[in-house]
Amino acid sequence: MEDSEFSTLLCREDETCLMNQVEDDDEELESFYPFFVSENEDEYIENLVQKESYCFGSKGFVPFTHCSATSWFKAARLDSIDWIFNARAEFGFRLQTAYLSITYYDLFLSKRSIDDGKLWAFRLLSVACLSLAAKMEEIKVPSLSEFQVQDYDFEGRTIQRMELMVLSTLEWKLGSITPFSYLHNFVYKFCCECESRPKGLVSGAIRLIVAMTKEIDLIDTRPSVIAAAAILALVDGQLTRKLLELKISPISFWHSQDYEHIYSCYNLMQEIMERKDKTPPKFSLSSPNVLPTSSIDVLEISVGTKRRLSFSDSDDLSCPTKKIHLP
Repeated sequence: MEDSEFSTLLCREDETCLMNQVEDDDEELESFYPFFVSENEDEYIENLVQKESYCFGSKGFVPFTHCSATSWFKAARLDSIDWIFNARAEFGFRLQTAYLSITYYDLFLSKRSIDDGKLWAFRLLSVACLSLAAKMEEIKVPSLSEFQVQDYDFEGRTIQRMELMVLSTLEWKLGSITPFSYLHNFVYKFCCECESRPKGLVSGAIRLIVAMTKEIDLIDTRPSVIAAAAILALVDGQLTRKLLELKISPISFWHSQDYEHIYSCYNLMQEIMERKDKTPPKFSLSSPNVLPTSSIDVLEISVGTKRRLSFSDSDDLSCPTKKIHLP
């Protein structure tokens, strides 16, 4: 890819833009606020953790700065996340829906790969993942023709085929756990000895969780770790490792390795909040002018290995049509 093309893809929005984007969603954010936590709630959380362990295994905490992904891939992922959250706002979807779609996106790319330079394929994947997440979470789901991306016209059948590819890759398992499921319980657990909960604690935690989508691959960090770190980052910004362990000690299902992961995530969230305080408002990302040259073809190889989403003229999946902007 030419340097000029890569530079247009570099995301000029960072996680602070996502935090600002959800500031008007107070009604949704406060709906996570807990009134009480019962013994049955503890059992519910334990069941969530068991399901989380099944879905995510023994994942720890891996920030993108430590990942081996190419710079182009990271930039394409950030561009996809921007589109997902902008589309979420346009359609009025819940934040849970957007987060879940990014989880599908990361899960898909952990099992299949897309060649660098094929930005349209990343865009198509983000459309399919958001559409699937909406079908899981929303009461009213837009038609596929309404899921449009700037500079590309994806046909409904093209999006549908990508949906099927995602479903097949994820083995039709779309009921993934998210950090939002833990918030009300963790607020109660971590703040039970506080005289008063910090104002805007739940909404602030949700904004941090949203911001983390740009910092980590969601399948590399367990949702319970992200949720705990978000609450703790807002409750006390000066926690040492030892003090953090004392704070989370009421949670019986965590062990020493989990403490380390939560503390690492906690520190990254502190950095995010510091950057937000120092970062001026930014303009929206302009879509890069990267056109597809052919249709998608899935190269099937043996089970258990990562499969490449390659591009072949022999496949009948329609390429998106470039939009023409008239003066």
